[in-house]
Amino acid sequence: MGTRAERLEWTRGDGLVAVGAAATDLTGLSLSAVVDGTPFTATAALGLVLAALTLLVRRRHPVPVLGAVLALGLVVNLATPAPPHFGLTLTVALFTVARRCRPAAVAAAGLATVPLAAVGLGGRLVPSGMNVLTNALAAALVVGAAVAVNRWQQQTEANRLLLAERAVAEERRRIARELHDIVAHHITTMQLMAGGARVSLEHDPGAAREALVTLEASGRMALGEMRRLLDVLRAGEEAESAPTAPQPGTDDLQRIVTESRLAGMDTQFTVLGTARPLPPTVGLTVFRVVQEALTNARKHAGNANARVRLTYRPQEVSVEVCDDGPGEGPPRRTPARPRSGRAGYGLIGMRERVALHGGTLEAAPREGGGFRVAARLPVPAAAAVPAAAAVPGAAEGEDHRR
Repeated sequence: MGTRAERLEWTRGDGLVAVGAAATDLTGLSLSAVVDGTPFTATAALGLVLAALTLLVRRRHPVPVLGAVLALGLVVNLATPAPPHFGLTLTVALFTVARRCRPAAVAAAGLATVPLAAVGLGGRLVPSGMNVLTNALAAALVVGAAVAVNRWQQQTEANRLLLAERAVAEERRRIARELHDIVAHHITTMQLMAGGARVSLEHDPGAAREALVTLEASGRMALGEMRRLLDVLRAGEEAESAPTAPQPGTDDLQRIVTESRLAGMDTQFTVLGTARPLPPTVGLTVFRVVQEALTNARKHAGNANARVRLTYRPQEVSVEVCDDGPGEGPPRRTPARPRSGRAGYGLIGMRERVALHGGTLEAAPREGGGFRVAARLPVPAAAAVPAAAAVPGAAEGEDHRR
């Protein structure tokens, strides 16, 4: 069972089009009858209204609707000595056929419309050459406009896909640079630990053993990060002249929450579960998700309230960012083909980053208003950062609201 609009096969916009077409055609023919001094019968008025009502289902049945409009138009032309006209209802029906049907069907519809719409005009069953020529020009304009709109829509869709691909490629390049920095850090640590173990091997075997254990853990993590790096690394990377800064992580979430408050959005930050050190790329992903979600909230939700919730579980870490704003900017959507034609490229980047770690990302409007972004990242206990202390003050169920 679909919605009421789906069961009726028409929407509010279709209803407005039908009402507008009926009102326009009724007004035009009635004024022509007054000017020419000819009668405007109830049969003609009823025919115009019925023809306009068929537009309610024109999207799913364009060709039958055009046929019904032509048949009812013939009734109108025979019921009253109407002057030559190409009504708005007929224009909409032919335009829909040209937008939704194949070229052969469009050509056949245009050829049928030109003579049939002229039958009965002026009280004559055989249409005059002038009426046929006028209808031919009108039909050509309608079909030409539909073809132009189709081409514009195809070009817009192609541009949207191109922009989305560029956004994904740029996000992957940025991830590759970040992973490169992290892997370089681990390799440097491994080199230092190996040198320390060599120096301590003879006079302090215990220290050498501890250094080797740290070296093993760092090597294991470096291999994992390098594997992800190979998945996203792309050729043609341009060198950057600016020095790289330390990559942020979960310890920096309080900072961006504070920045969000200073920007005018009342933002709460909550940490649930027992906090533990995360692999650098996972912590960076959590940070980027929260950063992008709060940026979108400030951009689209105005001075609404926001909530950031970070949850540690034994086998995963999750983060949720919600706001309760009505949304004053353009709608934020994340389906494969956004209805508005505007992709949320920040959300595309977040989804790409989360998927790189085998996680999931949800981003959608909330039923009660506002927007919700939630990411879940698998982090087994064995993947914790070696020899690192837990985050102070983040005990079980601790609330970091300020």
